[in-house]
Amino acid sequence: MPARVHAILVVRPHGRGPTDLHLSRTLRALAAQTRRADALTVVLCGPDETLKKLASESGAEAVIVAGRGTGFAEALRLASRRITGDAVWLLAQDTAPAPDALARLTGALETAPSVALAAPKLISWDDPSRIVSLGVTLTHTGRTVGLADGELDQGQHDASEDVLGSDIRGVLVRSQVWNALGGIDQGLAGADEGLDLGIRARLAGGRVALTPSALVAVAGDGVAGTPAGRSAGARGRRLYAARKAELHRRLAYAPAPVVLLHWLTLLPLALWRTLGHLVAKTPGRIGPEWAASFSVLVSFAAVVRARRTIRRNRTASWLSLAQLRIGRRDLRERLEDEADAAAAPREDLRFFSGGGAWVVLGALATSALSFSALLAWPVLGGGGLAPLRSGVVALWTDAAYGPRALGWDTVGPADPFASVVALVGSLSPLAPSRAIVILWLLALPLAALGGWFAATRVTERSVLRCTAAFAWAVAPPFLAALIEGRPTAVILHLALPWLIYTAAAARRSWSSAGLASIILVVVLACAPSLAPALVVLWLVAIVLAVSMRRGRGAGRIVWLMIPPVAVFLPLGWYHLTTGDPLAIFADPGRPLALSGNPDGLLPKVLFAFGYPSTDGVGWTQFLGEDGRAWWVAAFTAPVVLLALLAPVVGRLLPASVALVAAVLGVATAALGSGVALTAGMSGPVSIWAGSALSLAWAGLILAAVTGLDGFRRVDALVPVAASVVIAFLAVGAVPALTAVVRGDSALQDGPSSTLPAYVQTAGSEGERDGEQTATLVLTVQADAAYSASVVWGASETLGGQTTLQSTRPELTAGDRELAHVTADLVSTVTGDVVAQLGRHGIAYVLLEQAPRESDRARAARLGAQNLLNQRADLVSVGQTARGVLWGVKGTIAERTVDDASGPTSVRVALLQLGVIAVALLLAVPTRASLRAGRRHPRIIGERDGLAERSAS
Repeated sequence: MPARVHAILVVRPHGRGPTDLHLSRTLRALAAQTRRADALTVVLCGPDETLKKLASESGAEAVIVAGRGTGFAEALRLASRRITGDAVWLLAQDTAPAPDALARLTGALETAPSVALAAPKLISWDDPSRIVSLGVTLTHTGRTVGLADGELDQGQHDASEDVLGSDIRGVLVRSQVWNALGGIDQGLAGADEGLDLGIRARLAGGRVALTPSALVAVAGDGVAGTPAGRSAGARGRRLYAARKAELHRRLAYAPAPVVLLHWLTLLPLALWRTLGHLVAKTPGRIGPEWAASFSVLVSFAAVVRARRTIRRNRTASWLSLAQLRIGRRDLRERLEDEADAAAAPREDLRFFSGGGAWVVLGALATSALSFSALLAWPVLGGGGLAPLRSGVVALWTDAAYGPRALGWDTVGPADPFASVVALVGSLSPLAPSRAIVILWLLALPLAALGGWFAATRVTERSVLRCTAAFAWAVAPPFLAALIEGRPTAVILHLALPWLIYTAAAARRSWSSAGLASIILVVVLACAPSLAPALVVLWLVAIVLAVSMRRGRGAGRIVWLMIPPVAVFLPLGWYHLTTGDPLAIFADPGRPLALSGNPDGLLPKVLFAFGYPSTDGVGWTQFLGEDGRAWWVAAFTAPVVLLALLAPVVGRLLPASVALVAAVLGVATAALGSGVALTAGMSGPVSIWAGSALSLAWAGLILAAVTGLDGFRRVDALVPVAASVVIAFLAVGAVPALTAVVRGDSALQDGPSSTLPAYVQTAGSEGERDGEQTATLVLTVQADAAYSASVVWGASETLGGQTTLQSTRPELTAGDRELAHVTADLVSTVTGDVVAQLGRHGIAYVLLEQAPRESDRARAARLGAQNLLNQRADLVSVGQTARGVLWGVKGTIAERTVDDASGPTSVRVALLQLGVIAVALLLAVPTRASLRAGRRHPRIIGERDGLAERSAS
């Protein structure tokens, strides 16, 4: 037995725990040792009178007061000057040894002279049955692997002896070895200190022996070893320390010829591992990864010292350590065992057995009957619909920054909705417009599917999930969007339930957070007016995460808004610089006038029941009445009533959040319906209330389902109430679902182009070249005034619509030039106005006949037609289905753009693509992320013990 044991106890007043309580327990444990230390030196890292008094009363031979920033390795170096014994016992304020711990450790050194250091079994401070650490090893790539970390202590590792290294806490080291190795390597930043000490001791000819019978309880204050704790800060410090230690060891252990290569590849490797962290759904490791890489990059002196120490004491070869590393097979089996132990059984979705599939199939059959006429339509027209570009490249060109497809000289960022259109059109690359037709045919079953999955976040009952699916598929704002031809509202309604499904789980899964952020971009692209309401819900989610989960997962929730901000940044900046910041909330797509009478209090009351207009989503046409269908509120009243009762009879928190969403949706609809941000041919157009009511309807349905799910004592009432809801909603949906068959909808067999076929054919080359030529479209209004628009390419398209044109607060220089050109064309046959058109890139002039043309308008149109026919510099193509067409003689100049923001737009586009790429990498599920997801209950708000333990 060593003649003397010198214990060194390091204390930090501001450690991550109750320092005085931990220190008191550790000192009592030292005093209770059956074989007491012969000397005790306390290093106090920072002045603290209470702790200094405790240390002085412990019988320590010295109390050294060091600076607050002194690390464990430096503190041990300060105390090493006072070592007089044959062995050094390394302790911290939160290492309380069992009464016989030192006796067993010294016994290990006595029985085996080749043992350089003996390591105890570290157990949890509050749970002695839980192993914190018992031996550490390395993979062949240098990754640290704990041999028993976190396991339940059943004596399964008590026969273990030789290991590569151990945790530094509680280790007993021979003084001769300690002095020769120079103590702990200070370049390790607090991680892998015991492992590195063990490796260097083995290279010096010694052994590292485990002493499982020697127990030391540790709390994880972070004074020695990495800090425990579940906070984001503690986790970040652990990751930084572990990665810095790994990189430092790599440089210290590497053969001399490749050290420089390893040093030069530190930053490229950090970039590569950043991508890996995104794919692995661990973005929280990215910051520590870069911080550790930069730290090691500038700490080459520490590497030189470590290599010099190893070279001076080395007597064994590196190959002698190979047998103590963990092999790939053992590592894989260990990881699989941990995954199996962590995997929690989760109840099946029961999509097929629970009736969800039948609801979707029923919605598909209903759609086939209601929209059967669409099966023969290659292009969907009417309402706010328009053809799509004929090629995928042209679709995405409309979604990029640059010249817009409408307007005299409109240049700027595209509406984010253009990207949504491009994405939908790309699903049918040979006939992009056909994708919109298919979307309309599948809208009902897709809505039912989304509603069913959204309901899985609040209930396990199949009948309630099916009720939610049905209610979402026949939602009044959704049916109104379908029959009025509002593509933005239809896509919004289909995306919202998936936003709910993913965002509800965003706090606990990066995969869900990444996918939710992408869906949120789609939702806001379709309805920017929802941004204030969604921001409020986002803030509520952050507050709940901070207050109820101590901030765990708050970073994932914060991420949700980053992709939308990046996508909307160029458009928002454009509107801000033009003096119209509110224009960013304007509805994208074709400006479409509101249906029904929006005046008075009744429309606002109907908003609360989900109806966007007073025509009751087709009821007035269905009954042949001209009044307001106020009584349609009865069809959705059961849903509203159940939603209001939900906080009382169901789970309070989810029901309350759902009701908050419903209130925000109704408030947004009421406020937006009175704000006109866009202008169409018929005048100002208000924000359509139906988009906000989709959000309100989602909140009402989830609240109602949550309330019904709370009827535990009267289960028999649940199917009855669900049946009443379905019956009322089914009756209320009859007019909308029969509107196409009856011919009362705005949908029609749309043309492949809004321009004459002659322009479409001649402009196909221009389309491939990026919309180089344009058509001037003149329309005579009822008061004989002329409206003029410039359409670039073969047709006006859905993706080519831009709020830069429809929301401009005042006339631009281009608008004035277009007005002068129009006035010259329809008032005189002289002048060089046609040559001006050619220089601007306009190849055709189209004089349209407005629907329901007045006599005054007809006279003005015929007069303009006569003047245009007399122009020698115009070639008459003749009467077409779209109006009378003329071609411009002479050379047509290519479209030129005088835009100084080109480089900036490229940088912004790269930023947007980068953010979306990160979101996509986060969204792609991996086997590990799917396995981690199964640890949590599917219903949001329910606790799962295993998940809580795994998080710790």
